[in-house]
Amino acid sequence: MPPPPPLLDDVIAEILLRLPPDEPEHLFRAALVCKPWLRIICDPGFRRSYRDFHGAPPLLGLLHRRMVIQGDPPARFSSTTSMPESPHPGSDGRRTRPLDCRHGRVLIHMWPGFLVWDPVTGERHCLPPEPKEIDWLIYSAAVLCAADGCDHLDCHGGPFRVVFAATHDHTEIIVASVYSSETGAWSVPVCLDNTCETYAQHVLQAVRESYYYIPYLQPRRGTVVGDAVYFTIRRGNAIVKYDLGKDRLSVIDPPTPDVYYITLMAMEDNTSLGFACFLDSTLYTWSRKMDTEEAAEWVQYRVIELEKTIPVANPNDESIVVGFAEGVGVIFVSSVVGLFTIKLKSGQVKKVDEPGEYFSVLPYMSFYLPGMI
Repeated sequence: MPPPPPLLDDVIAEILLRLPPDEPEHLFRAALVCKPWLRIICDPGFRRSYRDFHGAPPLLGLLHRRMVIQGDPPARFSSTTSMPESPHPGSDGRRTRPLDCRHGRVLIHMWPGFLVWDPVTGERHCLPPEPKEIDWLIYSAAVLCAADGCDHLDCHGGPFRVVFAATHDHTEIIVASVYSSETGAWSVPVCLDNTCETYAQHVLQAVRESYYYIPYLQPRRGTVVGDAVYFTIRRGNAIVKYDLGKDRLSVIDPPTPDVYYITLMAMEDNTSLGFACFLDSTLYTWSRKMDTEEAAEWVQYRVIELEKTIPVANPNDESIVVGFAEGVGVIFVSSVVGLFTIKLKSGQVKKVDEPGEYFSVLPYMSFYLPGMI
């Protein structure tokens, strides 16, 4: 019997497109089968088709932040797949603090200045320190792609921005500034003060209770929804919004003020801001439309009972929400047993790292294909 005819390249490409992106090893092994397969997989057209077919990029690894009193975490990029662990920029002993991962980039405070790093390509950009006018007490920052028309599914290279927000050390106000890779400079800082009615009410209530108040910006990961970046204030989980288009700070009341461990998240439609927390053993999530001029309200999105889902060492162990992965509806939960992801739609739970001091998880999401390195 004669051998079957060889498969056409188009048919092979269609088969390879269906290999899951959350385990890059599959495509790398396929590329080693033969030269024709290697040629197909390394073709830029296949990369575009693969990205379009799968949509949101997969989780490849993570870094994390700790609370201030816990110090900085070890300089380590933790791979959650077969992707090799990239050498961390702080592995030479320099003091570093990871701040954010988004759009294929990692933002790290390097003292002095900042570093924007792509673990897949190895590309690095050194940034100058924040403006001298920002004498910060506590801070957070976010990195985001600045390319016009980009769908952010496979961001590598190109312009970016960094939003730095902080509690001022002397004037008890919150300030923010934006770095642009296109200008190579920070913008003039803007302040959040009592001209924002919601913030004025927030401060007034705080002063009534304690006579003296510092708006302590939480050192957790910022959230990007549309053309705005969101951070949180420790007291009452008040949400600070920085509008990139208007260069303005404002405050939004949260759906619940009485929980310490919370996470903000971009909902899958990228027009709604999400809020998640644990109450007892139940995960509560809310969403709020942010692309409307009308007054928006928080709407409860999902309630997931996790008493028998997250492994525990003993019944008194508490789980806490410590992060989210945008575009895929996944949040991170930490317990004494380890770090877990939970898919909001299905409730599926997966362990992704060992136990640790997690305050804010920074998930690195990107496609990792042959021909990119």
